[in-house]
Amino acid sequence: MGEGVLHGSAGERKGYTVIATVGFSPYGSRPGGSGCLPVWIKMYMRLRSLVISLYNALFARVVEKLFFHQLVTKTNNFGKSNWLGNPIWQNTFDLWIAQETIHDVKPSLIIECGTNRGGSAYFYAQLFDLMGTDGRVVSVDIEKLHELSHPRVTYLIGSSVSDEIAGQIRAMAEAATGPVLVILDSDHSEAHVAKELEIYAPMTTVGSYCLVQDGIIDELFMFRKGRPGPLPALEKYLARHPEFEIDHERCKRFLITHHPKGWLKRVQ
Repeated sequence: MGEGVLHGSAGERKGYTVIATVGFSPYGSRPGGSGCLPVWIKMYMRLRSLVISLYNALFARVVEKLFFHQLVTKTNNFGKSNWLGNPIWQNTFDLWIAQETIHDVKPSLIIECGTNRGGSAYFYAQLFDLMGTDGRVVSVDIEKLHELSHPRVTYLIGSSVSDEIAGQIRAMAEAATGPVLVILDSDHSEAHVAKELEIYAPMTTVGSYCLVQDGIIDELFMFRKGRPGPLPALEKYLARHPEFEIDHERCKRFLITHHPKGWLKRVQ
């Protein structure tokens, strides 16, 4: 039949015109052959797989950190983020994970060490409103930097590691009728985080989480002045407390996070 244009249902595929050539197959097989892929396509696929493997092994982590550095610089470390017009100094990706976790766990009480401008506690309270649960938030900081209020939120002023504050929060945790979720986001020095973990991690109920925030201080070069930060504190704590495990899937969900290894799940 030689070379020609095929018309009709056999010659048209989704609006494209097919050119038929006797003895030729786009897959490189001879007439009557099996239709296997040609050598050049196989070589391309192998080369592509090799390049991806090399990228993941040698460059992916570097590219990730460079992008994270640019993102932090561009957003002023997420310092201008808002929730319904209220300042909420949180990495947007991490805040989304927090929202998913709160929905999954449905805590009766969230303990937040580090109120700052109040936006995160306000955000958690409004999530409880949307969920229609009895959830409450207690948030503590050494000074008041906001004028926010919400009936679900109790704001405390004082050091999170003081006996007085720890006692008040412990009483609230013991009175909670459901899961207790802990978020440590105050002084990020290793020594302070270690003290908070000893006090507040035990208040975490089985199946819930203790979130140790801002371990990125120990990983991203631009935050080096804050080292040693949360990461060594949580790693040492985990070595002594097998009742907690890192939820790696939750930590790595969006590749970049301010809280590497930070989602500690209580499993016993």
